[in-house]
Amino acid sequence: MTSSETDMLYLIYMDWLEKQNKYFSKYPFYNSVVHASGGIALGILIARPFDGGHPLQLAAIFGVLAIVGHLVPLMMKKVK
Repeated sequence: MTSSETDMLYLIYMDWLEKQNKYFSKYPFYNSVVHASGGIALGILIARPFDGGHPLQLAAIFGVLAIVGHLVPLMMKKVK
């Protein structure tokens, strides 16, 4: 990967972070739901070896919800 490609990826990443930060700061409840669902997914995955009663499907659902929740700000046109 060349230096110009690396710089371009860095600029795209920083733009992505800026959009997410603006969106999450404007909608704190949405921010809480997205990050809580990610925490629940991680908690289920960590507790899985200790308690066999936790379904991995539930962890996958919460994990997908967290990932999709982080992609929503990128799909929005503009956050005021």
